[in-house]
Amino acid sequence: MMYVVGFDIGGTKCAVLIAKIAQGKVDFLSRSQICTEGSWQSILDRLCEIYECQLALLELSKQDITAAGVSCGGPLSSEKGLILSPPNLPGWDSVPVCAYLGERLGVPVRLMNDADACAVAEWKFGAGAGKKNMIFLTFGTGLGAGLILNGALYSGTNDMAGEVGHVRLEKDGPVGYNKAGSFESFCSGAGIRQIAQKYAAKCLNHGDPVSFCRDADFIPKIDAKRVIECAEEGHEDAIAILRETGAYFGKGLAVLVDILNPELIVAGSVFVRAHKFLYDSAMETLKAEALGASLAVCRLAPAMLGEKIGDYAAVVAATRGQDEII
Repeated sequence: MMYVVGFDIGGTKCAVLIAKIAQGKVDFLSRSQICTEGSWQSILDRLCEIYECQLALLELSKQDITAAGVSCGGPLSSEKGLILSPPNLPGWDSVPVCAYLGERLGVPVRLMNDADACAVAEWKFGAGAGKKNMIFLTFGTGLGAGLILNGALYSGTNDMAGEVGHVRLEKDGPVGYNKAGSFESFCSGAGIRQIAQKYAAKCLNHGDPVSFCRDADFIPKIDAKRVIECAEEGHEDAIAILRETGAYFGKGLAVLVDILNPELIVAGSVFVRAHKFLYDSAMETLKAEALGASLAVCRLAPAMLGEKIGDYAAVVAATRGQDEII
């Protein structure tokens, strides 16, 4: 049995948790999250303070904790323990996250790309159990991929494998991963927000109603969550935006299917919440774009771990290289 602390660092929110691991089973004992606002030092300090409160409430001491893990979007260097200016974390430039947290916590701290960590989590505990070739797509604030190839995690020469969000799908379009028309710019929470805001501005300028925006002053407040909520209520304009997103998702997936020939593609976050609006148009485009023989052996599915996948990813990072989990 072992206790670990996990940190899930995201562009919108960050979480800290304590988990107990015994016989390959993860038991989450505590969890708290905060908004990703402020300098990286202030955010990490706040997470550490929350962690210390969690320890006290659980009647554990720092000596009970074996290791810590950080799951964060790339680019990063897991070997050096550095977060290297992720597009969704402005100001996080060459952050020595492992050294900083290690000094505060007094335990070894391991860093993993969140897509890699989520891929392993779904592979070990979720939809990918028993699979040999699997792709995990974050589909959250941004878009990244974790690759399980030939029964092992493939992270590349310098942790940059799977940065599929940077692939350009169109000559122009919304901006994601600092590139207009990229896979991420169409298929991420931030991308849906841009598309919806542009659509709302155009409609309101012509005097047409918009289900997810009451007036021009509300445009900056539009986000993916709002669009999905309106789609759930049956509003056709919101549904149309998500169907368009699904079509672009299928276009990007076709590239991955043709190149990597996976048996399963698992997508998290936005895809989990809006699966019924995205799936059909994604599959329609996939069937039109991908090689038939490759698509015939591949399935597209939402993450089985759902909203807890980030928690599992942080635990995977903490236990990386230890046989009990990985």
